Amino acid sequence: MWFISDALAQTAPAAQPGGTESMMTSLAFMVLIIVVFYFLLIRPQQKRQKEHKALIEGLNKGDEVLTAGGIIGKITDLSDQYMTLQIATVDNKPVEISMQRAAVQMLLPKGTMKSL
Repeated sequence: MWFISDALAQTAPAAQPGGTESMMTSLAFMVLIIVVFYFLLIRPQQKRQKEHKALIEGLNKGDEVLTAGGIIGKITDLSDQYMTLQIATVDNKPVEISMQRAAVQMLLPKGTMKSL
């Protein structure tokens, strides 16, 4: 019981001088965190987006590509938003599918699809 009266008798510690210094330090820390996030997360993502956009715009007929779904095919027709891929040949007839150009993940070297 006597501990309760001791706890109530204590006063709050006095404010430390130099409060603006600690505020400046925390502000500098926040700026440092933002700079680190920019260089580690935002900037590399923007670079990947630019590279992918250049890849999509540079597609031509006859290019062999790998799509985001894992399909490998040869481009037979292109439009602004869509492309036609030849993915196989059955009974000397091409098997073609239409896909969005943005689905292209990688441009493959010529001759990757030797069976077509």
